[in-house]
Amino acid sequence: MAPKRPKAAGVFPKPVESTAPNRPDPNALYAALDLGTNSCRMLIAQPKGSQFHVIDSFSKSVQLGQGLEKYGRLSRASMGRTVSALKVCRQKIERHGVTRMRLVATEACRRAKNAQEFIRQVRRETGLPLEIIQPEEEARLAVISCAPLVSTKTEQLLVVDIGGGSTELVWIDLSSVPRRDRPAAIMRLHAGFHPVDSPFPTAKVVDWISVPLGVATLRDQFSDVSDDAGRYALMSWFFEEQLSEFAPYADEQAREGFQIVGTSGTVTTVAASHLGLRRYDRTKVDGLRMSSDQIESVIRRYLELGPTGRRRDPRIGPDRQALIMSGSAILQALLRVWPTDRLSVADRGLREGLLYAQMSADGVLEDGPL
Repeated sequence: MAPKRPKAAGVFPKPVESTAPNRPDPNALYAALDLGTNSCRMLIAQPKGSQFHVIDSFSKSVQLGQGLEKYGRLSRASMGRTVSALKVCRQKIERHGVTRMRLVATEACRRAKNAQEFIRQVRRETGLPLEIIQPEEEARLAVISCAPLVSTKTEQLLVVDIGGGSTELVWIDLSSVPRRDRPAAIMRLHAGFHPVDSPFPTAKVVDWISVPLGVATLRDQFSDVSDDAGRYALMSWFFEEQLSEFAPYADEQAREGFQIVGTSGTVTTVAASHLGLRRYDRTKVDGLRMSSDQIESVIRRYLELGPTGRRRDPRIGPDRQALIMSGSAILQALLRVWPTDRLSVADRGLREGLLYAQMSADGVLEDGPL
């Protein structure tokens, strides 16, 4: 048997190109990839009515931002882990014949000094066209992903996306939008927070902020504090200090007509703990409404468990246990400022927003209720 010939040096995967058809194909598959500070996640979906049907998915903890707080750079090891995960994503994209896609990176790549070097490495080794998006677009995509969860009774809406490296908050006034049109008005924000004149009722973005603290970066900032409860309290108050420039920060908000939608692994984990789920079930978590008191009860239980107990708790899970207290600190800071009986839990986020935005721009989603 002839020996295997080594691969020729310089032979790399053919670049994957996103193609925009002249006429939108309602049966086309779309891909959306979110590369964050901690995780690499992708969805492949097909338009279905006014929403979409997920065909395939991928999620892996790659810890791209590990060491970023200390060195300001992406480490060779973290880039290697991430490229390996992206190669799996490339295989899925090819297997399904996807040509419409957006593959984006967020806070870790926005902050890293060697981000462009990493983007070139990804292109060279996987062929994927990864792009770094700015905080406003990240916030906007998180908002539109949550449109189906917006109540028709909501007049003031706060959407919170707690990421690994940053947290986006968007405050939206829906009081001038007819009740039945409120979810659709949120969806139309895919064109921008301040769109040009529209014949449709518009959602008014009062203010938005991107706080450069997420579950990983906040944890890293207080890693030298040994006392568990003390570290938690410091993280929560420190995060609240970062909200002082957010316009609605000092406003006292009536609970009636006010809704918070929270999208993140922290929020879904707290919801799963509240429900007592030993095996995560998205259908029970996505859209669940919780009060401030219910959330604070779960967080108190986390503190009582301590680090060892949280590691053993199946409702938290091995991937989330190291980050759950920094995420809880962020969540409690928000509820301290804006107590609510209507926090809606969203098991959705940037990937879903990317899909909605692409499909809306192509005109392949049907008009109608979300």
